[in-house]
Amino acid sequence: MSAIINEMKDKMQKSLEAYRRELTKVRTGRASLSLLDGIKVDAYGSSMPINQVATLTIPESRMIVIQPWDPQLIGAIERAINKSDLGLNPASDGKVIRISIPQLTEERRKDLVKQVKKISEEYRVAVRGSRREAIDALKKQKGDKTISEDDLFRQQDEAQKETDHFIKRIDEIMAEKEKEVMEV
Repeated sequence: MSAIINEMKDKMQKSLEAYRRELTKVRTGRASLSLLDGIKVDAYGSSMPINQVATLTIPESRMIVIQPWDPQLIGAIERAINKSDLGLNPASDGKVIRISIPQLTEERRKDLVKQVKKISEEYRVAVRGSRREAIDALKKQKGDKTISEDDLFRQQDEAQKETDHFIKRIDEIMAEKEKEVMEV
């Protein structure tokens, strides 16, 4: 396998990993600490990730508990969660913050499935873009006479097989996420 194909596979693998990370942010009816990954808290004069100012736990399937290391940060953490577009309502008792994950409505589930499909298509496009770049580089090598026409066709076939493999993985992950979102 050529360096171009290996580089393309690396890009596709990175796209797949980024896709998985992106999907963890799509809310399901269950509590998940990854929901809070993007939340930054204004603490000590700077913006810090929530997991760097508090302990996060999931004591039950629909509850996230946040225990700030400094109780004075409770208000800042609540504000950060309210500012996020997650639609979560934090409740505090002065020591810990509890976030109850509400049951999703059927309409909200369908919206989330649409969001998952949109994200999936963006990553399919990224994978196909990696294939296009690889094929362009291979055609350039053929033009420079560094590979033969047979090598070009063989490596284009390899690029297509890898592309099909990664798009199939995206589709499988998308189907799992849709099933998870639609579960009651």
